[in-house]
Amino acid sequence: MALCNNIFFQALTARGLKGGGTVQQRAERLFLLKHTPLEKLDRKHFAKGDDLKKEIALIEMKMKRLCEILDEVIVRTKENAEKKLTLTYEEMEAEREEEEVQADSESDDEDQQIYNPLKLPMGWDGKPIPYWLYKLHGLGQEFKCEICGNHSYWGRRAYERHFKEWRHQHGMRCLGIPNTKNFNEITSIKEATALWERIQAKQGQNKWRPDLEEEYEDKDGNIYNKKTYTDLQRQGLI
Repeated sequence: MALCNNIFFQALTARGLKGGGTVQQRAERLFLLKHTPLEKLDRKHFAKGDDLKKEIALIEMKMKRLCEILDEVIVRTKENAEKKLTLTYEEMEAEREEEEVQADSESDDEDQQIYNPLKLPMGWDGKPIPYWLYKLHGLGQEFKCEICGNHSYWGRRAYERHFKEWRHQHGMRCLGIPNTKNFNEITSIKEATALWERIQAKQGQNKWRPDLEEEYEDKDGNIYNKKTYTDLQRQGLI
């Protein structure tokens, strides 16, 4: 009954008619349109200007609030739909088989070993991540960094991000080399040392000034030299 009442209300207000009254009154008012064109209806059936604006504003507010509540679901659904468009038939079949296996295993004991034939990385919930996500981020591709102590990074995104993270910064600092953008994509100690020597020779500098040349990144991705970063940190701005 409540659903019908809401449907009648929306249908009436969309046509500029009064949306109040009981379900029967709303239905009768809407039924008038079956035999009478909207422009020939008696004006008494139409909502007043202010009332109509209020009703429309109320509907818009409810829709906006509903979208806010379902925002995460809407975004995930949209992303999932877009990603599925990029999958090949084989990838879709692999994902479907994985979902079937996971659905069957949910009823088993929690201590039972998780079935993961594709050796997918584990997600935050302790289960293998979806196959499409694994392919999307190229997590099957391994990148090793000698400067980081031969640490492995899986996927291009993690590899590119690691150049500004603490492990790589520490390795560069131990080599006495500034961690600047000149050394992005360089993971070999020999290559980094050779490039630093060429830069020093070209600039005629024999000493690196870490306070001006060493780069730091804050949580928002902004890049500063060491001196600026330290000053901002001391002031509590980052």
